[in-house]
Amino acid sequence: MSAPPENQHRHGPLRRSRELVAGVVQDLADDDSAPLAGVPTATSMGVLSCHACDALSPLADEGKPCRRCGATLHRRKSDSLARTWAFLLAAYILYIPANVLPVMTTRSILGTQEDTILSGVIYLWVSGSHLLAIVVLTASIIVPLLKMAVLTFLLLSVHLRSTWRLRQQTRLYALVELIGRWSMLDIFVVALLASLVRAGALATVDPGGGAAAFGMVVVCTMLASLSFDPRLLWDNFDAGAAISGGTTAPSPHVPASPHPPPHPYQAGHRASQSARRHGGTDPLP
Repeated sequence: MSAPPENQHRHGPLRRSRELVAGVVQDLADDDSAPLAGVPTATSMGVLSCHACDALSPLADEGKPCRRCGATLHRRKSDSLARTWAFLLAAYILYIPANVLPVMTTRSILGTQEDTILSGVIYLWVSGSHLLAIVVLTASIIVPLLKMAVLTFLLLSVHLRSTWRLRQQTRLYALVELIGRWSMLDIFVVALLASLVRAGALATVDPGGGAAAFGMVVVCTMLASLSFDPRLLWDNFDAGAAISGGTTAPSPHVPASPHPPPHPYQAGHRASQSARRHGGTDPLP
């Protein structure tokens, strides 16, 4: 017998999420030993895409308003690496008080009790709710830490100009985008308890400083994920392919040298001074 339509509609999003996670994990485990294909890109074709309306414009129009919607044209996200590092470092700093400070404070006629995320996991495990303890541990401790570790790895890969397993790195970024929605589980539980447990003098539940810090961690990791441009990973590969093919491709995250080449007269004047110092003839007329 098939499941009722109500159950199918209710479990449809959860099933799709499980299938998507399984697909991403399988892609990460695949052996990607085949060479990457040299396919044409927008940069190699001399065009760029508007981030607002996807209209194509010449590469020379970068920094100018889009002719279709008026948004500023950028080949890559502006200051992507700097903004991602800023949000990520803030998330690392806030991750410590999020796990040390109490997430909620329970006041009842029996006394006052403060609980952190880890103490709540231990209480759930000792009381026999093993599955719930694993869910809270995964969503509240493992997932944020895993997300920050993956973003750190991707940022270091861009800075080190690594071209190692670029397909897997791109899928890692997709996995970070996917699991980010499950990081607010503790905040939802604390908000629900704080709104429901209001029994006057018998018992009250108030959110603690750890809940605010944890919510800021989630927000910072979300902003870091949104600020990171995964196309920067492929710019290193495109630059290497262009150099091996005899051309030089521009790199959007490596600034040009601020020192211009010396003027020919300045170079000759330096040579003249060197010749006089060593007792030679003056090369300048």
